[in-house]
Amino acid sequence: QVQLVESGGGLVQAGGSLRLSCAASGRTYAMGWFRQAPGKEREFVAGINWSGGITEYAESVKGRFTISRDNAQNTMYLHMNSLKPDDTAVYYCAADLSIFALVRRTTSGYPYWGQGTQVTVSS
Repeated sequence: QVQLVESGGGLVQAGGSLRLSCAASGRTYAMGWFRQAPGKEREFVAGINWSGGITEYAESVKGRFTISRDNAQNTMYLHMNSLKPDDTAVYYCAADLSIFALVRRTTSGYPYWGQGTQVTVSS
């Protein structure tokens, strides 16, 4: 079992930046960021394996967002630059505790989820 707590969301103007954090209560392996806008399904944003050596991004955020992690602090980050109004959503972090778990792009690939943090980008 692990608890995940996101932070860092807020209101920002288009073109601005935010850094989201996901603090885990224990060791995790593959982790990911997902987002859900009103009336839409939850979608994959970025994922990272345990070592940080493998990262994956949705096409819509590639080149603007960077995922990273600090295993000593059991924390994952999402650095978001050049934000657009379409990035407005609740952002969730997710984790898998299986050793050597792969980065997955589907919600079913992660058994543990945080409560979400709101990101609002104004035009």
